[in-house]
Parts: sequence; C-alpha cells; structure tokens
Amino acid sequence: MFVDFDGTLAAIVEAPDQARPRPGAAALLARLAARYARVAVISGRPVTYLAEHLGDAGDTELIGLYGLQRMTVTGAEPDVEADAAAWRAVVDTVASEAEAVAPKGLAVERKGLAVTFHFRQAPHLASWAADFASDRAAASGLAAHPGKMSWELRPPVPTDKGTVIAELATGLTAVCFVGDDTGDLPAFAALGRLRTEGIDTLAVAVAGPETPGELLALADLTVDGPAGVLDLLETLAGRGEPPSQSQPSPPA
Repeated sequence: MFVDFDGTLAAIVEAPDQARPRPGAAALLARLAARYARVAVISGRPVTYLAEHLGDAGDTELIGLYGLQRMTVTGAEPDVEADAAAWRAVVDTVASEAEAVAPKGLAVERKGLAVTFHFRQAPHLASWAADFASDRAAASGLAAHPGKMSWELRPPVPTDKGTVIAELATGLTAVCFVGDDTGDLPAFAALGRLRTEGIDTLAVAVAGPETPGELLALADLTVDGPAGVLDLLETLAGRGEPPSQSQPSPPA
C-alpha cells in the first residue's frame, strides 16, 4: 500500500511549509503497516519533513524526493541515493541563483537534493518559473520537472516514483498506489507493467481542481481529495464502510 503526501494525505496549501497530513493519517498508516506486507509514503518532500509530520506512522517506510531519500526507521539518518548526492553543491548553487533573481511572489524551496520554484501565490509568474527552470537545467545539468503550480530541479538520475514502486513491489502479489500529480504518472505506469506480470494492481487518483487529466484517465479508481483518501485507507485497514466519495472507472 503506497501513497503520496501532498494532495493525498495532506491538502494543497499556499505555503509549502504549512502542509500537514489530515488528522488521523499517521495512525491510519500505522494500522495499514500492521496489516499489509509493505506500506510506504512516496513523496517529493524531503524525507525529514515526512518524518516530522508522520512520526506516529508505525512501520511505514518514508521515501522522499521521488526516491532519492529513504528512512525506514523514524529518527534514523535517511539513506541517500549515491548518484544524487554528488549533485548537492550544484543544487545549492542554483537555489542561491534563484533566490537572488526571483520576482516577488515566487517562493524558492530548498530541499537539499532538489530545489522547487513555487508560483502558487503569483500565478502570473508561471512562465518565468518555467523559463528559469529550463535555463538552469540546461546550464547546470539538473533535470527540470513540472508540478502543481511549480517547477523543480533535481539530479538527472533514473529514479522516480515508478522505479520506487517497481522495487518495493518485489515479492508482492498486489500493489496499490494513491497519487494526485504529474510526479505520480511514473508510479501509475509502473503499476501497468506489474499488471502484465500477473500482479494485481490498483491505481487511485485523488480528484481535485488541479489534478492532471492524464492521471485521472489512467486511474482504476478516483477519490475526492484527501478526505476521500482517508476513507479509502480506512476501508483497506479493515474498518469502516466503502468510501462513499469513490468513483470506479475502467481499469487502465
């Protein structure tokens, strides 16, 4: 049982550092981890942020920065993708450059091994963020990735939510992933490949005003916002009624 964080366990908020999981989310993950073979939160957040806000999630694995960081025991030092670690100084340099020239209203979020340019509070800066990300990617060698009202630069390593899902699914007979953004498309694609190998899969999209249509089209099931996610997880944890806000769709 694998889930995203922002827009899935936590509502999308104006300021990135204000995102918090819905009440009861951590305890629910702990219940799931006690029932299922493997439970993980796979997020674009730094793993230390996940640990801070999901500290009561029991044996849930925490995977940050799309797989570049991992923490299997809350409070332990996170494991870092070796190929990505070499890019830390480059990321820091680009983050400093962005902070020096970013127009008012654009937020520069340092994530250690990645840097994100948020224009949620200044939508008119969408083009500026896209152009800056493209220019800095070309100059630095970092890879540019679009997100919800944001652009992110991170190391050009072949790690994403899809590769993480493929690895974590080893030995499992059924895999579910819940997500809401373009960064979750590789995870849905990985589920499709697992399905061809005879593994039961369920791709769940979290519907909201900013959910990409492509993600919704690939989903086996949609739920309404983080509240719908918790309803679904409650059902999978073995209590509660089927989520009334869920809408099944044909398998991808």
